[in-house]
Amino acid sequence: MLKGISPALSPDLLKLLCEMGHGDEIVLADANFPGVTCAKRLVRADALPIAALLEAILPLFPLDTYAPPLIMMQVVDGDRLDPAVEADYMRAIRHHQPDAPEPVRIDRHAFYDRARQSFCILMTGEARIYGNIILKKGVIA
Repeated sequence: MLKGISPALSPDLLKLLCEMGHGDEIVLADANFPGVTCAKRLVRADALPIAALLEAILPLFPLDTYAPPLIMMQVVDGDRLDPAVEADYMRAIRHHQPDAPEPVRIDRHAFYDRARQSFCILMTGEARIYGNIILKKGVIA
């Protein structure tokens, strides 16, 4: 146990967050995401929703200021987007980094390609569709 560290952060996740450098990306993947297929490194937080993990990660993790630091998946034609998903995430993000920009949305296949190149994928218990978000790590000033 560590004082001041959220119990939502497993030792494996803390290690990966620490190992990440400026510009590295972590995918916070919803429960439907093909994480095992896409991941170079995979860590699991199956019981936790992404908003709770953002609250735990962002006190330790600066967002990039040189490139868009937040990426989400664009909705596929015919599907419906639940605006509460992004709103919940942005509430948690802005709690820790008030000047964070809105997420950039990219095509589903481009998102999968980007996930394959990411530093790691965090599989979560997020049950809402289009709940995936990529965080790009910034510099600690």
